Amino acid sequence: MEQNQEPSYTLEDGKFLVTLARKSILNFLTFNKLLSQPEDTPAKFLELSGVFVTLNKPDEHGNKKLRGCIGYPMPDFPLVHATIEAAKSSAVSDPRFPIVEIEEMKEILVEVTILTPPKLMQVKDPKEYLKKIKIGRDGLIVKSGGRSGLLLPQVPVEWNWTVKEFLEHTCGKAWLSGDCWKDLNTEIYSFSGIIYQEVEPNGEVVPKEI
Repeated sequence: MEQNQEPSYTLEDGKFLVTLARKSILNFLTFNKLLSQPEDTPAKFLELSGVFVTLNKPDEHGNKKLRGCIGYPMPDFPLVHATIEAAKSSAVSDPRFPIVEIEEMKEILVEVTILTPPKLMQVKDPKEYLKKIKIGRDGLIVKSGGRSGLLLPQVPVEWNWTVKEFLEHTCGKAWLSGDCWKDLNTEIYSFSGIIYQEVEPNGEVVPKEI
């Protein structure tokens, strides 16, 4: 997996992507058509990047409830196109939820997570993973025998996992044994997520710390 120099992102970039994600959803729900790339797309968004779009809907108590989440874990597509597609899919293709209604978008918070390119972790002893991986910073991809599994950086924080538990659950996501990370033939990649979210539906966009 070739690594390119990672682009940096500003708050303005985050606002662009979150706004783009919302526009993509509204465009598809209105016209049943994928949004075209905006003419003012910054060059950095033409770089290949993984991205996830998450939709949250506050309940009557103000607690965020997941309403949809779809993404591209690997940098296979330009960020602008991946965001447009992931946003649309988060609203209409997440099998866990019914399709979002257009009126519902007035209540939904849009969140975009840009993934840095995954990097293969080099170790001589698998125990080194326990010190190299940092909860709250790293997401993980496990690859072995043609299988792969991914967990975002937010997941171990939400579940209060140790690094060892994080590795075990990522192995499990790949339908591999929980201790597959101890095998040096297993490839483990790390990445981080840069998250931007709406404070209120179609409102101010801010960075999200995890």
